[in-house]
Amino acid sequence: LETIPIFAGLKSSALAMIADALEQAAFGAGDTIVEESETGNRMFIIYAGRVEVVKHLGEARETVLAVLKPKEFFGEMCIIECLTRCASVRAIEDTFVFALKSTSLHRLFEQQPDQYAIMILNIARDISRRLRALDELFTAVSH
Repeated sequence: LETIPIFAGLKSSALAMIADALEQAAFGAGDTIVEESETGNRMFIIYAGRVEVVKHLGEARETVLAVLKPKEFFGEMCIIECLTRCASVRAIEDTFVFALKSTSLHRLFEQQPDQYAIMILNIARDISRRLRALDELFTAVSH
């Protein structure tokens, strides 16, 4: 887990706690992992494979927002702000993920709040990077 950016800077005790809480799942190419508008209570870390984040999956106006690869994550927005999922995620190729439930993250907050803060900061940094990339894309398309 130490090599995954979302867990950078965490102590071994926090990493052990997270490792114990992770669930594993495998998806084939083309499988939908999460669906837009569904209620979510976990985030996912990609171990192997690639996924695409898609708005309006299966509709004429389907739009791919991002392609994510190993060591990247998705589904964090449902954990941060308790709303339904704002996009679908589809496996591009056979993909193996680790899932972390919001209750497990809350347990980290209760038992090791300093480690929880580091992880949330890591998530925020990645969200900021993604937003900057979308800003650049939007600017390029609009001019």
